[in-house]
Amino acid sequence: MTFNYDSIMLKMFKIIKENNNNNNNNNKTTPRRKGHHLFNDLELELSSALVIATNKFIANKYDQLDLDTGELLIVTDWNYEDGWAFGHRKNNKEEKGKFPKVLVRICNKGDEELEGSSKNIITTEYKIKFEEKIENLRNSLEIENIETEILIHRKNLFNDAYDSIMNRSPNQLKNRLRIKYIGEEGIDTGGLLRDFFHNISKEIGNPNYSLFQYSSNNNSYELDVNPLSCVIDSNHLKYYRFIGRIMGLAIFHRQYLSINFSLIFYKKLLDKQLTFSDLEYVDPEMYKNIKWLKNNNGAENLCLTFALDTKDCFGNQKSIELKPNGANIEVTDSNKKEYINLIVKYKLNNTNDKKQFKALKKGFYEIVPSNKIHTLFNEVDLKYLLVGINEIDIDDWEKNTDYEGYKTNDITIINFWKCVRDFDNENRIKLLIFATGNSQVPVTGFKDLQGNGRITHFKLKNTGNLNDLPKSHTCFNRIDLPPYTSYTILKQKLLLAISEGVGSFSLE
Repeated sequence: MTFNYDSIMLKMFKIIKENNNNNNNNNKTTPRRKGHHLFNDLELELSSALVIATNKFIANKYDQLDLDTGELLIVTDWNYEDGWAFGHRKNNKEEKGKFPKVLVRICNKGDEELEGSSKNIITTEYKIKFEEKIENLRNSLEIENIETEILIHRKNLFNDAYDSIMNRSPNQLKNRLRIKYIGEEGIDTGGLLRDFFHNISKEIGNPNYSLFQYSSNNNSYELDVNPLSCVIDSNHLKYYRFIGRIMGLAIFHRQYLSINFSLIFYKKLLDKQLTFSDLEYVDPEMYKNIKWLKNNNGAENLCLTFALDTKDCFGNQKSIELKPNGANIEVTDSNKKEYINLIVKYKLNNTNDKKQFKALKKGFYEIVPSNKIHTLFNEVDLKYLLVGINEIDIDDWEKNTDYEGYKTNDITIINFWKCVRDFDNENRIKLLIFATGNSQVPVTGFKDLQGNGRITHFKLKNTGNLNDLPKSHTCFNRIDLPPYTSYTILKQKLLLAISEGVGSFSLE
């Protein structure tokens, strides 16, 4: 019998019930140790252990410790209280307290490799290391002081960009790029270039092109290569090479793409070997079932063989033998390790996207040096390098803002930052796009905000009269802000400006 989810789920539940009954019977003679929750006896005997928070926790008592999802901690007492462990942050022993055991798990090797760079927390230590990596890379990237003009119709952005970029050599694209939107006034001193990368990102992810699809992970809107792109368009490989160049150019010219790819995507771009944990992103249901099989006895009761039911690109059902005569070899507890290795290897290496990634990598590494990228960056680093972050730290933004004609204690400035704090995240991102032309922020924060190829802090300039709307100069990361004295008027004007003004450019 081949691996079929529906046919084995009931059997799995029966085995779970039997195992639970056995555990209950064992507990009658061997009582569970106090505080023994989720961790086995060996783990409880450890004097300290590295754990990772699986959920956010907000402390409501003085002796509790806040947790962020993905944060690493050192546990110093597993049995501090019933259901609670005691420990401190991995990088700060002074920040300590108790936290629920159910919200942490023992770290594995992969967690430590990506330390400080999980989806929901970026530590100061990680920022420092990441900044060093970027500096190392950029020392090898030299923009020639010659201009290459890219002519584009905004309404035909993808095709015009394809023609302009693919008809030029990699060396020409390493010159200083100047974007010219045909039929629009405006001189590109950096703002139009950022606008281009922001908008081409949307086109790359456009479902009408069928080049990418949403990841199998239902909890995200991350994109992966669409294996069926070859069916949709015979020229798909040329487009993937183009997209690879776009990605390389974004890094080379210090821009960000407003698009989210999965970590699997970045691992493949880096030619990194995929592991069992990556199966969760490729096939979450199979990952869950294989993980259960790995951690439980009773494989014989599932009636599995070394074969796998799957579908081809046209939806036709077929059976794949994982080894010779696999359909006649029963999976048992003694050989399930081999079975798991074979099924994981098959699922991770048969995703029908090898040609697409070959084209992507060809375009990408035509622009940026593969030796530097492979040596310096892991998949999380590469993600942050290419797309930055869109979680806005308002304190960091305010701290790294320059003023012209204003002081920090002027009522207009006080009201401006109050307004930003009162905005929801959607309006904060609109404001960021309005001011900078991009929705992303460097991982290292607003202190490294780019403008015209160099660090250019966000600026608020006192200009205009009270009837005017705020105006943006995205080339210089600047907002011209009239001296409104009323918070309500400032908020109304700013909301109108960021709603109406996104995508427009003022001449300097």
